Amino acid sequence: MRRLFVDASPWSAMDVYGLIGNPVEHSLSPPMHEAGYDALGIDARYVTFEPAADAAAAAVDGAAALGVAGLNVTIPFKRDVLAAVDADPLAERIGAVNTVVFPADEPPRGYNTDAAGVTRAFEAHDVALEGTEAVVVGAGGAGRAAAFALADAGARVHVANRTASRASDLAAAVPDATGGGLDGLETHLPEADVLVNATSVGMEADETPVPASLLHADLAVLDAVYTPIETRLLRDAAAAGATTVEGAWMLLYQGVAAFERWTDREAPVAAMNTALRERLE
Repeated sequence: MRRLFVDASPWSAMDVYGLIGNPVEHSLSPPMHEAGYDALGIDARYVTFEPAADAAAAAVDGAAALGVAGLNVTIPFKRDVLAAVDADPLAERIGAVNTVVFPADEPPRGYNTDAAGVTRAFEAHDVALEGTEAVVVGAGGAGRAAAFALADAGARVHVANRTASRASDLAAAVPDATGGGLDGLETHLPEADVLVNATSVGMEADETPVPASLLHADLAVLDAVYTPIETRLLRDAAAAGATTVEGAWMLLYQGVAAFERWTDREAPVAAMNTALRERLE
């Protein structure tokens, strides 16, 4: 593996992993990943890079030239990086890359671990997805990852979005999925087993994309919003007796999946979760 010298000492070389995004100054990934390296005794550091908004391919090429061992990718680069890597089939289907691996003497490889973030978050809360009816609210990047992840796990997916045509377009790409406007929630949620909020509603204000009256005790609800940790949707879901899954779990497990891609080792989930929660609380 190529290695990048970092100025921890003039004699040490360590693996360097990082994040490209714009902006990145508030990213929670560095402490989470570095807690993982420290827990396993891996000589590595995680750094952030903020390229210009049109420089996704150049950033990947530059990271490869510098010997960076792996990259995470966030807004606005997830789609653009597809053209700069050898993307795996799931990333191709989702249409976005959030993790890049740099194998020796091979083109960089691109993966989407947001999907694993969804399924592993549910798994950690003992929620089985096979054979369930799932509703995904939102048809953007997080919605695409959630819809494909749930479908691949054996759920039948309905996508609801403010712009119904975007939901229908996404549903057409996901096996056995349906899609429509938010008014369809009244039809689909009463029979649903799983609900994912993949919009940003609830991040900036105490709002929810789903009427509380549609929530029920047989639901498992994941809100991809992780600040605040307890959103209005999750409070409403808990009040209805539903199983609730905070967005921080999705954030954690997408990072865990990237960590394992890069290091080929089982991630120390507890250590990474502790570091993440310390920054969120």
